[in-house]
Amino acid sequence: MFKWILAIAGFLFLGRSFLGGMLGFFVGSFIDNSQRAMGRAKEQAAREGRTFSAEDLFQYYQQRATTNDVPTMLMALSAAVMKADGKVLKSELNYVKTFFNQQFGPQFSSLHLQTLKKFLDSDTIPLQRICQDIKLRMQPEVRVQLLHYMFGIAKADGDVSISEINVIERISGMMGVSNIDFESVKNMFHRDVNSDYKVLGLEPDSTDEQVKKAYRKMVIKFHPDKVEQMGAEYQKGAKEKFQKIQEAYEAIKKNRKMK
Repeated sequence: MFKWILAIAGFLFLGRSFLGGMLGFFVGSFIDNSQRAMGRAKEQAAREGRTFSAEDLFQYYQQRATTNDVPTMLMALSAAVMKADGKVLKSELNYVKTFFNQQFGPQFSSLHLQTLKKFLDSDTIPLQRICQDIKLRMQPEVRVQLLHYMFGIAKADGDVSISEINVIERISGMMGVSNIDFESVKNMFHRDVNSDYKVLGLEPDSTDEQVKKAYRKMVIKFHPDKVEQMGAEYQKGAKEKFQKIQEAYEAIKKNRKMK
């Protein structure tokens, strides 16, 4: 039940955001699963003729609050990006706090920040295991949206460093995101003279005909109609991607004086 309630709440409260709906859904799923798990534990305790105290419940929850719950996954990824350049900045922490406060509300914030601190204080973060779990659980579109979130953290101080890019690229690869999709998202946050070409999956020395062909291919591949049956949150993400493709193509055309 919670997964659908929080999915709708996240979608609406974050300005009809696909990422908001997705995160709300997974947090709600985590709550539902935790409640079911605790219910099973109570039943087992009853069968064994013992009392299941509040402390027992808390310990049972702690034992299962591993890398398999989505908030913990997100905090692990957040910490990895924040630690990438060797210093944790207040602007990055504020970005994460603001995002989670807006997304999950005050009732989740304290737990999230405690989890974040544990990862920040840790010498190593088990990214391989976490990313493998994300890869198995989440659709490709959701994993690409996670890149947007991580680049948002990196950009919080006004600049995306090379070390931050390297960490996000490593995470992207472990999550099974294609290099083309990674480069496309990266160039929305870390632009250079070739960013428009990279959004279209091209090199600057591509011919005018190759530019037109790549544009037509991207338009077909990412047209919002492709996800029309999947709901408003998917449509919004597709429209944003489609707009970036249009902007990149128009910029290249203007620069080359193409007809």
